[in-house]
Amino acid sequence: MLRRVLPLEPWAEVRELCHLAGPVFLSTFMVFMISVTSSIFCGHLGKVELDSVTLAIAIINVTGISVGSGLSSACDTLISQTYGGKNLKRVGTILQRGILILMLFCFPCWALFINTEQILLLLKQDPDVARLTQLYVMIFIPALPAVFLYQLQTRYLQNQGVIWPQVITGGVVNVLNIVVNAILLYVMDLGVAGSAWANTCSQFALSGMLFLFIWYRKIYMETWGGWSTDCLQEWGSFIRLAIPSMLMVCIEWWTFEIGGFLAGLISITELGAQAIMLELATAAYMVPVGFSVAGSVRVGNALGAGNIQQAKRSASMALLCTVFWAIVSGVLIASSKDVVAYVFTRDKDIVTLVSRLMLIFAPFHLFDATAATAGGILRGAGKQKMGAILNAIGYYLVGFPIGISLMFAAKLGVLGLWSGMLICVSLQTVFFLIFVFRMNWTKATQEAQVRAGVKMVLEDVNANTSGPIATISSGCTFCLPVPRDEWFDLLAAWQTFRLVLFSDSRPCLDISFCR
Repeated sequence: MLRRVLPLEPWAEVRELCHLAGPVFLSTFMVFMISVTSSIFCGHLGKVELDSVTLAIAIINVTGISVGSGLSSACDTLISQTYGGKNLKRVGTILQRGILILMLFCFPCWALFINTEQILLLLKQDPDVARLTQLYVMIFIPALPAVFLYQLQTRYLQNQGVIWPQVITGGVVNVLNIVVNAILLYVMDLGVAGSAWANTCSQFALSGMLFLFIWYRKIYMETWGGWSTDCLQEWGSFIRLAIPSMLMVCIEWWTFEIGGFLAGLISITELGAQAIMLELATAAYMVPVGFSVAGSVRVGNALGAGNIQQAKRSASMALLCTVFWAIVSGVLIASSKDVVAYVFTRDKDIVTLVSRLMLIFAPFHLFDATAATAGGILRGAGKQKMGAILNAIGYYLVGFPIGISLMFAAKLGVLGLWSGMLICVSLQTVFFLIFVFRMNWTKATQEAQVRAGVKMVLEDVNANTSGPIATISSGCTFCLPVPRDEWFDLLAAWQTFRLVLFSDSRPCLDISFCR
């Protein structure tokens, strides 16, 4: 259908996006299934055990995995743009920098892990559930660096357009996870501890197998120049992208986890319906995540290469593909509203409530999917700060207050919460799209090439206007915005000029020249 209405170049772009998005969806699904397997196995142990494992996984996601996922998203900007700019060895340096920074961020996450039981008891959780949750989280502590390393390796590969190793290793590890869970829970009878050890082993296997795949297939040869002291520099530029990236991820993630907690304060039926909706929302979100990553990679590569038209085309086609998919899946969601809950439960009250929620979720998914891909485009362009601001405003100043008011004051329960979230994502999507289509792509390209280390900036200190009047590309080639025959006249007019070397749009060397 799309092929009939699109000319050749956009259709070729759609193919490239789908070639990236499909494997990303599969690899994301593989990682998601590791924690689902833990819940399935522990569900057969008892209600307390299931509640404990479910709560432990939520805590690990909120205070650990979401943090690493967000911080590593800085590589979606830095690696994609640097690889697009063909400064290949710098890609390896960025990866090294990311490894050091994310390993340091393990410590505050571990501090929260260690105090899980005390925090849960303060929140009036059942003591038995709190104790077993603490046990699971403590066993998972050594797995957190492995999770962070896997996320960095994934970014390292996907921003070079390499996706299938994640799918292959994810499939193998899921089979291993099932086998280890069965042995530890049913043969060795280790209960919740066995499930935690199985999850921990799976995370190490996931990261280790992906590393071995990269090493064996020599995928690193072009981009890895060995460990260098350069990785100890430019931490500020990495963190200035990493913190907003983390906030973009965590603000949305935390909102839905808090929503589940609030639903539990109303009734078991509300909690059950909210849990089912979160599972469905996560599953439906995976395809838009694929297009989000694909859009980020394609836009970042194009900006790093200085190809503005390609960056615009990639952004537009990524959004078009996402909207097309979201409309199709939204129709399927709405048409299956009366039966989908039976996959999870036979409770009539929960099934009825889920059926009503699905009518809100169908349009919610359309806006949420579009916002996800727009967020990916912002990451590719290095505009995470704006994405974090829009997420914070949308979720915590608009959506969440409205949702809580409808949930408790209007006594609509989770229907009110999802209504507030629908208002939030609809406004958020509009703001994201306005920002993307009004973006100064020329400036974004210049910033990308500076980040990629392929361009420097020359400024006239006597000029009345701000900003660079010339750039110096890699190899010391002058790129002046004037005809070549006017260069010497321009140089003769300068009494004083300044050479400024930039790193990630920040000056790192400033030299003034006078006659």
